[in-house]
Amino acid sequence: MPFARTTDRTGTVFSWLCGGALAVNLVLAIGLVGLIGWHGLGYFWQASVASFELRDGSALIGEIHTVEEVPEDSAQWAGEQRMRVKIGNRDLYRLDFRWVNESEIASIEYPDDLVVLERLEWGNFYGRMRELRRDGEVIASGPQVWTRFGEVYEEKAAEREAVEALERGPIGDVNYAIEGLRLQRRRLEMAGDSTAGRLADVDQRMAAATARYEALAEELFAMREELKDTTVVMEAANGQTREIVVGEVVRSLRPNAMGTLASLRLYGSRLWEFVSDAPRESNTEGGLFPAIFGTVMMVFLMSFAVAPFGVLAALYLREYATEGPMVRAVRIGVNNLAGVPSIVFGVFGLGFFVYSIGGTIDQLFYAEALPTPTFGTGGILWASLTLSLLTVPVVIVAAEEGLAAVPRIVREGSLALGATKFETIWRVVLPAAAPGILTGMILAMARAAGEVAPLMIVGMVKLAPTLPLDHHFPYVHLERKFMHLGFHVYDVGFQSPNVEAAQPLVFATALLLVGVVIAMNLVAIVVRNRVRRAYSTSVL
Repeated sequence: MPFARTTDRTGTVFSWLCGGALAVNLVLAIGLVGLIGWHGLGYFWQASVASFELRDGSALIGEIHTVEEVPEDSAQWAGEQRMRVKIGNRDLYRLDFRWVNESEIASIEYPDDLVVLERLEWGNFYGRMRELRRDGEVIASGPQVWTRFGEVYEEKAAEREAVEALERGPIGDVNYAIEGLRLQRRRLEMAGDSTAGRLADVDQRMAAATARYEALAEELFAMREELKDTTVVMEAANGQTREIVVGEVVRSLRPNAMGTLASLRLYGSRLWEFVSDAPRESNTEGGLFPAIFGTVMMVFLMSFAVAPFGVLAALYLREYATEGPMVRAVRIGVNNLAGVPSIVFGVFGLGFFVYSIGGTIDQLFYAEALPTPTFGTGGILWASLTLSLLTVPVVIVAAEEGLAAVPRIVREGSLALGATKFETIWRVVLPAAAPGILTGMILAMARAAGEVAPLMIVGMVKLAPTLPLDHHFPYVHLERKFMHLGFHVYDVGFQSPNVEAAQPLVFATALLLVGVVIAMNLVAIVVRNRVRRAYSTSVL
């Protein structure tokens, strides 16, 4: 049978080609994630701090980030090695990095007394501690400064946490109450309900809240002044000194004197800070918790919106609609919708959801807040609905495929036993098709988590002062703007005031985005597999 042998050989070749293509794709994906992980995870490791003596008599202190050959277009230094050194001290030098050629270096040392101060502003400071002052008086100098600094830092760190807790807690609550009372008074005025009793009650509560705010503001001012009473005098490599408020120091290190265990603890604390704290310094320092929260919440809101519309559309097309020109036109429209650029969905969301629906909601229910919009501006709700439109074709196609995979005999058996068509679909067909539907949801979630362009129009911002979820009624604030990991990558990588210094953070954020997407997909896959096991025997 020559034909059979030829067919077998052809099938084997195609099997090998398919397997080879799959292997190449896996290698590329793993390599890409590995590259991002290598650069991203390295961002949190503390390198040793070097002290450079240059041949021109000057000095540098910093971390060596890159060693490479001098580009050929630089004829004077061609063939030499050069180092990119993170010198920090932005308030002194106005830049974070400096290139140093090999021939410029007289010596390199790694003294144990070199100190790195991570600050709330102006980035890292590299140098040596000279004095510790309280209320202008020197309380330690020379080698004693480092010994006393730890105790003073713990005290000021606790005071800074108390200041932040006061700002986020009581002061934030009073501000929220004052704004609510202002809107309530405005509502009474607009309704013509100007009876002295009700307005007087609102004014009385407003006065009490204002007095409470003023008392808290005075307390906050006093705490901030107390936070500034202790400073440390740092000496940079060029001999310049800078007096730094201890309360503005995030972390103090002596990297050259740290052992492996201390370095690992520092690495873990930076990782935790990255996923649990808010950003600072134009998003180039600190953590990314608001962006993580916004990304996850937006994806779940999108999932809740897209699931019913996608599944109901697929049910109608597969189970109820009669094949004809109209149904074919709808299928063509769904397929074409999947190819529309995402920015077009953003423009549609801005016009339809934000301006039309949101503006109408403001006119009907939030007129007292106008001209400041409540729902008539970008927010996490409109962003989620916009992405649900973007991903609904994926869900429709996957749900249709899942419904088509249910054998016809299962439907006929249910109908033969006396069930109605609706009961058959609800109790037999949908459970059997659930794995396919969940596959479509997984694909939709993965795509939505990585979209950036439409979100820039309908609610995503560089920095959101408050989360869409808090302890104020109604607890979930769908009108609020939010942060997103995808936009954070773009913002830090291309809009940062210091792109060179923020480059490692871009990889770290990209790795975190990949991790969040993988985590959400794994949860959905586990749910899908459990549904498949539950219904594979009972239904099919």
